[in-house]
Amino acid sequence: MNRPFRIPVTALLLSAASLLVLDGCGRKPAQQGAPPPQQVQIVTIEGRSVHVSSQLPGRLEAFEIAMVRPQVNGVIQKRLFTEGADVVAGQQLYQIDPSPYQATYDSASGQLAQANANAVTARAKLERYGPLMKAHAVSKQEYDDALAAARAADAQILIAKGQVESAAVNLRYTKVNSPITGRIGRSLLTVGALATTGQTANLAVVTRLDPIFVDVNLPAISLLRFRREVASGRIHTNPDNTVPVSLQMEDGSTYELPGRMQFSEVNVDEATATVVVRAVFPNPNKLLLPGMYVHATLDEGIDPNALLVPQQAVTRNTHGDPQVFALNADDKVELRQVATGSANGADWIVSSGLKQGDRVIVVGLQKVHPGDKVKPVPFDSGTPSEEKK
Repeated sequence: MNRPFRIPVTALLLSAASLLVLDGCGRKPAQQGAPPPQQVQIVTIEGRSVHVSSQLPGRLEAFEIAMVRPQVNGVIQKRLFTEGADVVAGQQLYQIDPSPYQATYDSASGQLAQANANAVTARAKLERYGPLMKAHAVSKQEYDDALAAARAADAQILIAKGQVESAAVNLRYTKVNSPITGRIGRSLLTVGALATTGQTANLAVVTRLDPIFVDVNLPAISLLRFRREVASGRIHTNPDNTVPVSLQMEDGSTYELPGRMQFSEVNVDEATATVVVRAVFPNPNKLLLPGMYVHATLDEGIDPNALLVPQQAVTRNTHGDPQVFALNADDKVELRQVATGSANGADWIVSSGLKQGDRVIVVGLQKVHPGDKVKPVPFDSGTPSEEKK
């Protein structure tokens, strides 16, 4: 009896799988669509009239400062001022024990009196010998001796006068006076302390606070720009050729009195390419004190066609140079090197690298690279901070 031919189930499954594989190899996979351009927010650069000013960081420095030190040795007997008070030039501050210097002065005065007396005798003798020599009553040698004695007596008077003047100077130095008008600080030596000539320690320090200096550091290239603006009349000057300047305190408040700044007698620091410019401010209420950190604001007038770019659109390269991402006519990203000037609110004033009509990316900087094609939309200042990254 013939048995029916049976195909194993396993073989059928393998054949079906092979057909599926071959069918899959004959078809091309569906192509995925390219990602859409990255959306970025941009601003279009337009020139507009802006009031330009520059804030320059600086430190307050005393107009005059005097280190009060003793000129003679001695024990301090009295302190004649109130610490922290205002003093005037010539006001006595300390009294050093004058007794040894008074004694020296008295001795020198006595020697001067003695020299004057000796000179009287010598001159009288010379006057008597004059006629006697003509009458041959005394010899020429005796007359010459009398003349020499008279001149020596005059010389002794000059020596004695010098000693008196030296003693008087030392006696005067026992009264330690203020060399300038200003405010005196604390006394660094007390009554009973020994003061010595040439000591390095001060007795006190007197500082003139009105007016007061503001030393400002700025790049040398900025100094050249300021000078050109002064020469062109853009920065208005005072009648004495100084530039008016205002002052902002460390706490953000504005000092009520204006100052003046001069662009002269400055040296360029070769290491930093900066200069120190000095401004002078009146300080009648002694509100400004040496050492304070301040900002001097220089009014540069009106720029009728200033180019402004949001500060958040400006990044810096590894050298610290400012740069922006701009778009070309095909909406592709370009890296532009720019030069920024002073700040105007939340914007930078751009002096080079951009022109009117340029489009600059403000939001989406970290998601694009030079050469990328993007989808620009107008900048929305109300965009949440997390969306600006």
